[in-house]
Amino acid sequence: MEKILNGRIWVIADKDGKKINDIDTDMIFHNRYLAITDISKMGEYSFDNLKDWEDFSKKAKKGDILIVGENFGAGSSRQQAVDCFISLGIQAIVGESFGAIYKRNAINSGIPLIEAVGIFSNGKFSSGEEIELNIVSGEIKNISQNKIFKASPLSKVAMDIYEAKGLMNL
Repeated sequence: MEKILNGRIWVIADKDGKKINDIDTDMIFHNRYLAITDISKMGEYSFDNLKDWEDFSKKAKKGDILIVGENFGAGSSRQQAVDCFISLGIQAIVGESFGAIYKRNAINSGIPLIEAVGIFSNGKFSSGEEIELNIVSGEIKNISQNKIFKASPLSKVAMDIYEAKGLMNL
């Protein structure tokens, strides 16, 4: 399995470019869509309840990577908040920190979550740029700017689950 992920990034920030902290599972996948059980259809509702990001699903492409602020995925244990990104083909999420339940759900589903404290304050990343993300070392290289940011690598347990393509396959 690939240990270096290449992809276009989405920096989830407000209109002024400031990070949005505490994005909860209701902002990621609103409860009005909970009747949808087909994962392949969940993607179109990603960030539907997050101001200025309602059209994200129309712009996202398979292989994209998200960069998010602090406490991403706070709130409920809503698995759909992970599955909607699987549906879109989001290959990883880089964030300053994650809600505990969201983190466990994402790891169990085989989505790498990379903790990168300070990623918003360094000015090295903008939506649309290409990055190279080494999930073993935690190194994030902005290919456009040839700049490097050091984050935390995946733990051995998370790597084992990622390589198995999900906990149920492990």
